[in-house]
Amino acid sequence: MSERRSAHRRSPTNRRSALDRRTATVDMAHDDRRKAGARRAGERRIGAERRDDAAWQPVSIDEASSGSPDADLVLHAAATEARTRAQAHYSNFMVGAALETAGGEIIGGCNIENATYGLTLCAERVALVKALSDGHSIFTRMAVVADTEAPTPPCGPCRQLLWEYCGDIDIILGNLNGPTGRFRLSALLPMPFDRRLLG
Repeated sequence: MSERRSAHRRSPTNRRSALDRRTATVDMAHDDRRKAGARRAGERRIGAERRDDAAWQPVSIDEASSGSPDADLVLHAAATEARTRAQAHYSNFMVGAALETAGGEIIGGCNIENATYGLTLCAERVALVKALSDGHSIFTRMAVVADTEAPTPPCGPCRQLLWEYCGDIDIILGNLNGPTGRFRLSALLPMPFDRRLLG
């Protein structure tokens, strides 16, 4: 009996049907991306759109196409201030993040290291989890600040979590002297794994 079940699992028909399902899912995702490409480059989404299906679609954007410089400076200042509370005893690499809600509230976060390293929390994730646990669900922008000359973008796990809970938000990168770059999250995470692929 167990041999029959095992043979059934390995049958070419079963493998083909699973492959067909995966192919159909990928094709649907490509169609969604093509439709999103029709969106005007640089168009800024309103807050309410950032948690519907449209918020997960990649769009092209250049660094200066959205947001105001004054608003960026306010968010940058909040991230710089959050950085001063970083617990970076092992790396001495202090990072601050500031996440803006659709209502204009700013939630800060800093990196918190641990002796096991694997339990270290990035500033971006700290800010996001604080915001979510306080009941916020729609976000517009995040600033990330580190003491580096080149812009310091969020790491891979942070990009994944930001995509899941924020959608295609603007990411303002900066150092202690001011903002150094602006990117749409879809530019930093161009081919994301998200709920659309879970069927």
